[in-house]
Amino acid sequence: MGMFKMEKPRRFNHQYIYVDERKEKLQKLEEKAKRELGMLPPKEFSPEDIRGKFVQGTKHLKRRKESGRKPMTYGALFVAILVLLYILHYLVTGEFTFLLRKFIRYMSVIIRLLTDSVANQIAAGEVIQRPASVIKELVENAIDAGAQHVDVLVVDAGKTSIQVIDDGKGMSETDARLSFERHATSKIREAADLFALHTMGFRGEALASIAAVAQVELRTRMEGEELGTMLTISGSKVEGQEAVSCPKGSSFSVKNLFFNVPARRKFLKSNQTELSNILTEFERIVLVNPEVSFTLHHNGAELFNLPALQLRQRIMGVFGKKINQELLSLDVDTTMVRVFGFVGKPETARKKGARQYFFVNGRYMRHPYFHKAIMDAYEQLVPVGEQVSYFIYFEVDPANIDVNIHPTKTEIKFENEQAIWQILAAAVKETLGKFNAVPSIDFDTEGMPDIPAFDASPYTGIQPPKTTYNPDYNPFNVSAAPPSSYSKPSKDWEQLYAGLERHASSQNFHPDENDYRAEEASPAEENPGLYDHVEDSSVSEKSGQHYQFKGRFILTSVKSGLMIIDQQRAHIRILYDKYIDQISRRQGVSQGMLFPDIVQFPLSEVAILQEIMEDLSFLGFELTDLGGGSYAINGVPAGIEGLNPIDLIQNMVHTAMEKGGKVKEEVQSILALTLAKAAAIVPGQVLTNEEMTGLVDGLFAVATPNYTPDGKTVLSVINEDDLEKLFK
Repeated sequence: MGMFKMEKPRRFNHQYIYVDERKEKLQKLEEKAKRELGMLPPKEFSPEDIRGKFVQGTKHLKRRKESGRKPMTYGALFVAILVLLYILHYLVTGEFTFLLRKFIRYMSVIIRLLTDSVANQIAAGEVIQRPASVIKELVENAIDAGAQHVDVLVVDAGKTSIQVIDDGKGMSETDARLSFERHATSKIREAADLFALHTMGFRGEALASIAAVAQVELRTRMEGEELGTMLTISGSKVEGQEAVSCPKGSSFSVKNLFFNVPARRKFLKSNQTELSNILTEFERIVLVNPEVSFTLHHNGAELFNLPALQLRQRIMGVFGKKINQELLSLDVDTTMVRVFGFVGKPETARKKGARQYFFVNGRYMRHPYFHKAIMDAYEQLVPVGEQVSYFIYFEVDPANIDVNIHPTKTEIKFENEQAIWQILAAAVKETLGKFNAVPSIDFDTEGMPDIPAFDASPYTGIQPPKTTYNPDYNPFNVSAAPPSSYSKPSKDWEQLYAGLERHASSQNFHPDENDYRAEEASPAEENPGLYDHVEDSSVSEKSGQHYQFKGRFILTSVKSGLMIIDQQRAHIRILYDKYIDQISRRQGVSQGMLFPDIVQFPLSEVAILQEIMEDLSFLGFELTDLGGGSYAINGVPAGIEGLNPIDLIQNMVHTAMEKGGKVKEEVQSILALTLAKAAAIVPGQVLTNEEMTGLVDGLFAVATPNYTPDGKTVLSVINEDDLEKLFK
């Protein structure tokens, strides 16, 4: 241990004194002369003459000085130890940069280099958001590898296990290892390749991000190789690599997603919601690759089995055969872009649940600008607020689009957006006109008699008849009238009906008449009538009556002034509280259907339906699963007579998908609000005074009558002072 101990700096006791140079010289000369004469002994340095001592190991340092070697410093010693450790780590692991990164991180004070595992976890926050993102990346890689068949196996909505098996090219041992490194990709080689992309996953972050937050096992083999490679990685750490026997292609097994990031795993939604997201991503991929066969299994049950077919058959395989009757084919080819696909018929428009897809060069995209072009073509054909389904595919030069404007790569910038907008709008209008989807004036003349056009030439000589009258005739001239045998009866018959005029006026009273009409009829007349003894109740009951304005608003008087109530919103408020109470008490009243209706859902919506099935039963719906996404509606809630139960259930499922309720209470509120809006009275419905009274009483019986469940105003009060100001 002596080689690690260094000498401490010498310490001296400096004392400042006044020196007489002449006297000091004389003393030195005198002392020198005495030593030369032998009068003084030779000078020796004792430890007391020096204030400060050398540390242990001084003799060793003296020997190094005598030999001519310099003592080792701390810096040189540290460098020597670092070199020895670096060489030792390289001999064990074969990695060069580990200690260098450690040293740089240790020596840096503010700026630090993140480790690969931490960097991959950060990248996974953008690339891998949920289990559906893992399936999207792995399936796209399989398609880029030239696979003709892809199998996807999911357990617990991807939280437990995700397996993607393909029959593509496969990878060698070196490629399998390099594929999990950051920015490792086979899609691009230089920056210019970014403007000529035909494949997905070009960033090279997918596999590295997946391996950073999950336990991954890869089995792959290239065609012509006898053995494949099995690679096991857990949290960016390679746990093993060996040669195994496996079929051609690649098989990725991703287990325990976000096992090392508990916060990310905690905020995953329910299995049904995550499964719905998986199905949505799966549908986007299969719709753009009809030449590839796909299968999807969840917890051992087969959800999709899609063979390689034409595009129209692929759409039917995903959304059911019924959609074939709703689609019109579209195909336009220009020098700038090729647009093809299908658009829906105007009569198939719906408020929610429209299936709208855009694809460009085999990639799913969102484009609100192009969506407006399609909606403009349907402007005069569908009601306001309703949407039509469409499946539109674009083929353009990759150099004319930019896919890097959004992290998810779903928003794409086109170089010639306005020109493509015009092409798309014209193509949709042409399709609607070609298939007679646009209503036209049809004059059906088959079997009808021929009506000749009127020709006035033969009748030019005919004049219309002229009427004559006597200008001197006066019907009120009695003297000029001929004598009559009729004589006026002697009995005064007007007295028989005295008093009945006043009664008739009260019977013919209308609510929209002015109040002074009733007040004029109330005073007693001089001549007694038939109903003089009965108290006039028209005025006394006037305060309890309500007035309906334009079939939408209810006007009633209150102490503070005039209250105006929106009758539809008031009814929504009442029904919402009723349905929420039924769900909470689990006592929904159901009315059986004599002939059950059949409703069809795609598999992505079936997952949401299964999640809300219990709440639907509490509302009063009785559904029976028939398999294949078909359900029989055996019962509906009481009080919704006249409504289409199929549309009602579909709207409720679509609303639940759009809102994406995280908790059960939120889903219940969505269902109750959707049903209340559907069952509420419509604007323009004329109500009797009894119906208006019941509606107002029911409104003020709820806890919050002022606002609807979605925050809209139900009633408003005009103060008496404000009313008086109107008549100044």
